Amino acid sequence: MRFLADMGVSPSTVAALRQAGHDAVHLRDEGLQRLSDELIFEKARQEDRVVLTFDLDFAEIVARTRASLPSVILFRLRTARPDHVTALLFRVLPEIENRLSGGAVVTIEPAGYRWRPMPFTDPDTDQIGTP
Repeated sequence: MRFLADMGVSPSTVAALRQAGHDAVHLRDEGLQRLSDELIFEKARQEDRVVLTFDLDFAEIVARTRASLPSVILFRLRTARPDHVTALLFRVLPEIENRLSGGAVVTIEPAGYRWRPMPFTDPDTDQIGTP
């Protein structure tokens, strides 16, 4: 898979994705630390990348634009320690890869994950999973 990591995501998580064979870039790698959320979303769409973020604004952008892609993985965790984030991502990724390729917002939480297909049409379409 192809990923674009927002500034809140550790470069070590990106490095772990690369080691696992994924095409992952961090905004910092490209000198784009100050890029607006809308432009990050557009960059991910143009490059066919999944956005990795802690920023709730990306779910709002998906809802507002009624976009089908790019998919977003939103981390809603009590701790943002890179080892913890990376471990949860790798635990959930095999279960959600197909959903991401079709367009989804996946929220990774301490107890599991939720996902909603894109574009958002029905507010009751969240699906729950536990890794």
